[in-house]
Amino acid sequence: MVIEVVRIGQRVVRDDRVTTHVALVSRGFGAERIYMTEVNPEIKDTIEKINNTWGGNFQIEFIEKWKTIVKKKKDEGFKIVHLSMYGENINDAEEKIGDEENLLIVVGAEKVPREIYELADYNVGVGSQPHSEISALAILLDRIQKGKQFEKEFPNAKRKIIPTKKGKNVQVKETRD
Repeated sequence: MVIEVVRIGQRVVRDDRVTTHVALVSRGFGAERIYMTEVNPEIKDTIEKINNTWGGNFQIEFIEKWKTIVKKKKDEGFKIVHLSMYGENINDAEEKIGDEENLLIVVGAEKVPREIYELADYNVGVGSQPHSEISALAILLDRIQKGKQFEKEFPNAKRKIIPTKKGKNVQVKETRD
């Protein structure tokens, strides 16, 4: 399964951290790329540093218009999943979505344009109360991959967390310069 994410919009000041966390969750939970509009370019530097230290080749691509990438991915056979508090309950949609081959997950910031509801193959709601788009993305990615994303190896990692019951264990690969 190929998973990509598109972040629509950004609320000035408040969202640098939120958008960074949307990218981190996308990366850590199995997505290959995130497309972003209206974003602070420092976010890309942060993710590149994470890739350099923790491995992997997660990509960030800045785009002008969300609609262009959504339509392009739809033409390429991707199913569009729009995370919305008003969508179909995740409990009812997760199996169908998990069976799809290629997904583009749309994560909004401010109020998303009505058109995304019509372009989406799935409008999915996580919970019935106000919540963070970061948590909704994490829950969706976990549910559709059934936890297998946590078994993924990140190539060229200089550091790797080794799960332990107590304390912390980080494997550090020595580099020779």
